[in-house]
Amino acid sequence: MFYITYLYKVDIYTMVLNFKNNFVRIGIHIFVWLIIFMLPYLLFPSESANHWKLIRRTVVPFMQYAIVFYSNYFVFTQTFLFKKKFVLFFVINGSIIVLFLWLNWHFRDFFTRMELPRIPVYNALGQLQLKPHISPNFFVLKEFFSLCVPVIFSISIRATERWINAETEKKDIENRNLESELLHLRYQLQPHFFFNSLNNIYSLIEVSPAKAQEAVHGLSKLMRYLLYDTEHKQVELSQELSFLQKYIQLMELRQTDKINTTYSFPETTSNQKIAPLLLIPIIENAYKHGISATQQSNISFKIVVDHHQLFFSSENTNFPKNSLDKSGSGIGLTNLKKRLELLYPNKYELKFGVRDSVYWIILSIEIN
Repeated sequence: MFYITYLYKVDIYTMVLNFKNNFVRIGIHIFVWLIIFMLPYLLFPSESANHWKLIRRTVVPFMQYAIVFYSNYFVFTQTFLFKKKFVLFFVINGSIIVLFLWLNWHFRDFFTRMELPRIPVYNALGQLQLKPHISPNFFVLKEFFSLCVPVIFSISIRATERWINAETEKKDIENRNLESELLHLRYQLQPHFFFNSLNNIYSLIEVSPAKAQEAVHGLSKLMRYLLYDTEHKQVELSQELSFLQKYIQLMELRQTDKINTTYSFPETTSNQKIAPLLLIPIIENAYKHGISATQQSNISFKIVVDHHQLFFSSENTNFPKNSLDKSGSGIGLTNLKKRLELLYPNKYELKFGVRDSVYWIILSIEIN
């Protein structure tokens, strides 16, 4: 249910974000084209009176560029080019460019007649100064390459957007896979925790029914936290520490005189947050490997919070389980390592080992 709700929220957020992005994109396009159309009037104010000349040299070409650009941007690039229909793509664009060249050729005289009469210019000798003759082919080639520019530009933009969208979708899939894996690890941990707790309660039933009854009551409080408070990505550190203390108290109901448990947790945590059920595998592991029915057993836990750094140390007398002991499934620390790597990449350090028959674990996490 949590995962379905998460996906629904992600889809709604994506729709709103896409709407905002499209709105901003349209606004940018309109603004850019307004600047382009106004640019000739700003750069050549002396010629602004001759509107027909400006229309022939700027407005008409810009309109043609806009038609070529947006026809490729919205239709041709995605419909033909990206679907590898290259011949059709080049034929359609070539036809549009030839059409505009034909129109420019036939309307050049019209715009020339509409322009203001030119004032003759004479040189120093009083002779009429003629402009050098330029072949019409030059203008055709110039306009042809000018009309090719918006085609190339639209392809570049679409290709860039396609790459960005592909990367975004890839990252979104990775994030969803990450959430799915984290949920799997969390749900894997809960039955494991419940199974270990039931084993402890079962061992108390014959020895001390009163303690077994108290343990069931304590387990119900822990399960309430597991079911209702751990559905969030992060919980208050104070809640998590309270959960750990209740679990240790539940384990102490089973203890004999040969088992000594000490722990030190901070009383205040300055509203820091942490991923739920992240530290419980260490405590479970200590009780799993640190208790003997016949030998003296010592278990100690210590948590220190320094600004945004959490330090958790655990030590227990080492009584390794043999292959015939099925009291635990062995997934606790493996689960912890995976969750740390997913939730706190490059922000944690986990060390463990055995020294003088004492198994120790030190974990430091950068929490926010």
